[in-house]
Amino acid sequence: MAIRLYNTMTRSKEELVTRDPQRVAMYVCGPTVYNHIHIGNARTFLSFDVIRRYLEYRGYDVRFVQNITDVDDKIINKAKEEGRSSAEVAHEYTVAFEKAMSELGVRTPTVQPRATETIIEMIEMVQRLMDRGHAYAVEGDVFFSVRSFGGYGKLSGRDIEELEAGARVDVDERKQDPLDFALWKAAKPGEPRWPSPWGEGRPGWHLECSVMSEKELGVTFDIHGGASDLIFPHHENEVAQSEAATGEPFTRYWMHGGLLQVNAEKMSKSLGNFMLLKEVLEEYDAPVIRLMMLQTHYRSPLDFSTERLDEAQTALERLVVPVREVRRALESDAPWAVRPATTDERKALAGNIENAREKFVAEMDDDFNTAGALAAVFELVRTTNRFLGGFGIGEHSENVPLLNQAAETIEQLLGVLGIELPEERVGEFPEAVIQLATDLAGYAGCDPVAAVDALLAARAVARTDHNWAAADAVRDGLAYLGITVEDTAQGQRVSYSPKA
Repeated sequence: MAIRLYNTMTRSKEELVTRDPQRVAMYVCGPTVYNHIHIGNARTFLSFDVIRRYLEYRGYDVRFVQNITDVDDKIINKAKEEGRSSAEVAHEYTVAFEKAMSELGVRTPTVQPRATETIIEMIEMVQRLMDRGHAYAVEGDVFFSVRSFGGYGKLSGRDIEELEAGARVDVDERKQDPLDFALWKAAKPGEPRWPSPWGEGRPGWHLECSVMSEKELGVTFDIHGGASDLIFPHHENEVAQSEAATGEPFTRYWMHGGLLQVNAEKMSKSLGNFMLLKEVLEEYDAPVIRLMMLQTHYRSPLDFSTERLDEAQTALERLVVPVREVRRALESDAPWAVRPATTDERKALAGNIENAREKFVAEMDDDFNTAGALAAVFELVRTTNRFLGGFGIGEHSENVPLLNQAAETIEQLLGVLGIELPEERVGEFPEAVIQLATDLAGYAGCDPVAAVDALLAARAVARTDHNWAAADAVRDGLAYLGITVEDTAQGQRVSYSPKA
């Protein structure tokens, strides 16, 4: 089955046909490094990380390019506010970005060019545009003539006659048309600058991606990605300047991720719901964040909340149970078994494993539907748990290889999505569990181990009495402290995974 993806340019799903067989040339707009990235940025980078991972899983050799914009008005303004150089600001937040991406499990790009390292090539593209009659110089600035490019507006679907100067389009009386945008900006006092045929200055924001993508991937590469708020004017301007400069289509497919809201509201500092990725990573592990975000299709809006993160934490615990149970049994000196499964019962689980793989691929082939792919994994988890509960696993049982295959499949498919199941780390329970046991189980001692035992006993009684609220309170309270409770055929088991 071929991979189909939604192309913003054509507003339809299309079969992925790459420039070179089994190779993908892919460019994704990177950060402007003037601050720590927020969770909206993180969603975009995570989405395209998963798309890259899946393409590789399907056998493609992916050249993944993501730029660093390290010269820009925002960086300059930040430097002025803090009394530092633009280079110092850009360096600090480049390092912070790379650290945050690593912690989130986002893989390093094949190439990560910086704008300041590509100035010569930017000047060359500006000169090409001027030579072709698509740009003009005014007092050291160079502007792109929007009306000189007949296809302007085709990506965003906007009519050029109805367009007005927008938020990132500078209004300047020196322009031949209000919609014209800057390719090169004359240097102002105290700003970073480079020599050019038009005087000292720096590149315009839109120019940078056109030049870096052409340098690293060539003309008409396969996929250009970014967040949907970049479609206009940034990506529209990229199309115009690149195609005007080369005379060739810029890219084959445009992919755009949906935006993110916090508690059903647009994220903004004024609403007090502006969340930085580094702050979220202090409270939740990367697999939890990835699982929560990937339960929504990359093109759809995502409602981000701590409640949804808590739900993802619980969901991750469900994913862990069968894998950890199989691993424990295989490593145990006394693996347990209820009874051997019959041939038909083993065939049923084998079929479920194969169905999970097929459904995972089918969902991901359909415009990288991670929500559907995760549903396939969760269904395999459910059937594996039922098999474990019904038959168990024994040292010489024919259940063993099949259950091991199920566990490996769960891990592998989650790995394609970059979701690593946490390793079981057994250590001393935190002191805070004593207070939890006092509140929920009437515990009066001072031993964390005894406190956990008291909580488990209280939970068992609550479950017997069908007091699900009390049972859930114990489980959720322990989970908050990093202590996972697993209900197995042999009873309740706990593991403690202190946050790294």
